[in-house]
Amino acid sequence: MKSSSTRRTLLQTTLASASLCLINLVAMPAAAQTTWPTKPVKVVVPAPAGSSLDVIVRGMSETLSKRWGQPLVVDNKPGAGGTIGMDLVAKAPADGYTLGIGFNGPIAFGPFMFKKMPYDPAKDLLPIVLTSSQPNVLAVPAAHPANNLREFIAWSKSQGDKVSYASVGLGSSSHLSMELLKASAGFEATHVPFNGSPPAALSVAQNETQALLAVEPALLSLVQGGRLKLIAVTSQQRLPTRPDLQTVAEAGFPGFDALAWNGIFAPAGTPADVVNRLNADINAAMAEPAFRQSMVKQGLIVGGGTAASFKTFIDSETRKWGTIITNTGIKLD
Repeated sequence: MKSSSTRRTLLQTTLASASLCLINLVAMPAAAQTTWPTKPVKVVVPAPAGSSLDVIVRGMSETLSKRWGQPLVVDNKPGAGGTIGMDLVAKAPADGYTLGIGFNGPIAFGPFMFKKMPYDPAKDLLPIVLTSSQPNVLAVPAAHPANNLREFIAWSKSQGDKVSYASVGLGSSSHLSMELLKASAGFEATHVPFNGSPPAALSVAQNETQALLAVEPALLSLVQGGRLKLIAVTSQQRLPTRPDLQTVAEAGFPGFDALAWNGIFAPAGTPADVVNRLNADINAAMAEPAFRQSMVKQGLIVGGGTAASFKTFIDSETRKWGTIITNTGIKLD
């Protein structure tokens, strides 16, 4: 009887275990359906359609949609130096379904340029991954006597207060990078802001202003037309497309680094598992050869890395540019 009872107990236990396993197997698809994402993911682009930020997001969209099994929806919200779009992200539910591609302006520059921002980048936005960066190149008129940065600095110092430089806009990376160069090299030059690269570059080509720091693609036609020449690049490494172009650091200013950059952000409070999934999937999308080739054609350096490394980079950039903005008194309101 004891043996029969034992066998019966074992059988009941086995059946109960089997039933529990079956319940779990049946429940698994339902549980899987509740994991992120279960609906389309929106990415706010704080710039117009066709802009470099827009192209970056759309360039990853097909790969990400396949990995997620859900559409990626691009929502262009330009205006106010990118703060309109990033404010929408900052105030969105922290569930991973609203993201944004932020850049220097509304993340690292804005807190020092605006009296009051509608969001706090450090508290209200969560860095996911760096998507790309791009150095500025220093352009001067083709007939300028300087052929490298050292010669340009020496020439500028000899001119006293007669030198002026163009930028693509007040408070832009173009503007701040030149202010950093001026502070590092100790020369004076008057800032003349323009509305975008074309008029700024033309002013230098016509020698109305004597220098401009801007991204290389925006200057290419005037360089190829023999109206501008490039004498330095603001990244730590030389450009693959112009290996003969000396970096500012190589010209005698170690550590000089001034990049335009962008990356994906989520609202603060987004769950860690969603952040990790986003970081892994976006890194995978950026590793696709077609995506990398399209970025190189635009003069962009493909990003990547962890969310933690992106946050560290942002903190460093905020400190560096905050000092420059505060010292120069640049305000946008």
